[in-house]
Amino acid sequence: MLEEVWLFLDHECDQGRRELLEKHLDECSPCLEQFGIEEHLKVLLKSKCGGDHAPETLKQRLRDKIRETVTEHREQA
Repeated sequence: MLEEVWLFLDHECDQGRRELLEKHLDECSPCLEQFGIEEHLKVLLKSKCGGDHAPETLKQRLRDKIRETVTEHREQA
């Protein structure tokens, strides 16, 4: 679950996966606590970056790399 928290926070997973992750967070205290930390970190980073926006090509490369890493971790599990 925690491997996918950034995809969840960025609304980059499909609705079915999002619902499964939400259900898991509702039922798993350790993950919910970690999710809260990650969410807080994201808000903090956004507030400290001065509103600068990354180029779309960088965002896409990051999304692709995150998806690739999550897929690799799933296959290894």
